[in-house]
Amino acid sequence: MEFLSQMWSLLGLLTILQNVLPTQLLSLLHSLWQSLQDSLTPYSYFDVPEFLGSAAVEPNALYRHIQLYLHRSLLLSSPPPPRLTLSLPRSSAGSGGHAHGAAPSPPSVSLSPNHSVADTFNGHRAVWTHHADTLQDSLEERRSFSLRLPKRHAAAVLPAYLAHLADAADHLERSSRARRLHTNAASPRGAAAWASVPFCHPATFDTLALDPGLKARLLADLTAFSQGREFYRRTGRPWKRGYLLHGPPGSGKSSLIAAMANHLRYDVFDLELTRVATNADLRALLIQTTNRSLIVIEDIDCSLHLTGDRGLASERLHKRRKLHAASYNDDSSDSDDDAGANGDDNHRGKVTLSGLLNFTDGLWSCCGEERIIVFTTNHVDGIDPALLRPGRMDVHVRLDACGTHAMRELVQRYVGVGDHEMVDAAEDSIRGGAEMTPAEVGEVLLRNRDEPEAAVTELAAELKARRSAADNIHEWDDSAAELSDGSPTKKGRKGLGWEGKIRILGRLRSLTKSESGRR
Repeated sequence: MEFLSQMWSLLGLLTILQNVLPTQLLSLLHSLWQSLQDSLTPYSYFDVPEFLGSAAVEPNALYRHIQLYLHRSLLLSSPPPPRLTLSLPRSSAGSGGHAHGAAPSPPSVSLSPNHSVADTFNGHRAVWTHHADTLQDSLEERRSFSLRLPKRHAAAVLPAYLAHLADAADHLERSSRARRLHTNAASPRGAAAWASVPFCHPATFDTLALDPGLKARLLADLTAFSQGREFYRRTGRPWKRGYLLHGPPGSGKSSLIAAMANHLRYDVFDLELTRVATNADLRALLIQTTNRSLIVIEDIDCSLHLTGDRGLASERLHKRRKLHAASYNDDSSDSDDDAGANGDDNHRGKVTLSGLLNFTDGLWSCCGEERIIVFTTNHVDGIDPALLRPGRMDVHVRLDACGTHAMRELVQRYVGVGDHEMVDAAEDSIRGGAEMTPAEVGEVLLRNRDEPEAAVTELAAELKARRSAADNIHEWDDSAAELSDGSPTKKGRKGLGWEGKIRILGRLRSLTKSESGRR
């Protein structure tokens, strides 16, 4: 009882001193007390405020990293800290808060104010404490984290620990953030702008029917690119990469783009060039794209007549050089593959080849990082060579008709059939020259998905018919070549006489009848 009375007396004395002593003296005494504590404690403390500066306006990126890192650590720790804060924004709750077909977002977990959680790094114990102080005469809170490390090891541990924390937070943010599919559309004021919807495409590399070797090469290249920050910085190259996907319609180009985006956890910017009025608008759209994104231009050969513009520009450039040859005795020439393209900037009011080249590989292409530019086309021969060189389109991927491995993978995935005589027959037809795109194979299997036997039978019959048609076409071509008087003959073989031509005409007639009967 006597001890309690002494404590109350001491607290009363401290209250009186706090009211009597000047504020400056109290601050000095508090600083001396803190210094005494710091000199005696075996720990070092590091404060991380939520905002930088006295105005508390600029967010502190390290605070965000710690939030994400502790979020992951708290979920994985066992047992969890005694008190956690659960939160779920209204936009994420209920049936209307998420995209159709997507699962609702789970509640986020954070460390409650004025509570601590321990972590271990390289054998050293680190303790994080979350502080939340209410400002005087205000409802606002000033939030921060404090880190406690052993004093004797703090200088050596802190840099590596913060780098580890940043990498873990970056990985968590990339894997958990909601991704968007953007497309360019004119705003009410006529300026170039993007509109977006949630990106929910289900394609992954596991669901793609690709040649195993091609799939492995693509995955290795994409992974190396996403982890190449230091490499690109060291070599002085912009952190970007170009892909050209070419092949017939239905070969899986769009599905591959979706699988790339899902693998990398990137946003997708689907650029429709026919909606872009000028090169300036094209640059404005590029500036608005975010890091960690795929910029996609589909059917590049159909979007703009870029090759024609380049040809006209090269012709005008050649004429100007001839006109000035008498005045300027300069026989130097630009050997770069863009020389003809640079002249097409005179086409005011539309996107030109020069503008597109600058978009993919010029100075404006460096206004962001960790971006992949993807072109698709059905006819690669229709694209100007200036767009295809390394540095613009670094990786060329040919997607063709289904091979035997892709066909078997689709059959297994769609109808669950592995070894079957009809699948073997379908494989023989493919090896014999029959061609079906993955989209065509998928459609046959899809409409028979409830009857696996019927699915593989119809697929085998379709491939057999296409093989027969391909054989007939080859035989027709050979017979027509032999019938032509002007066709070259093999060495040592004389041209056909009238009897040989009659036999070939009979063969062509029989091929025509068999083809019409099949139809």
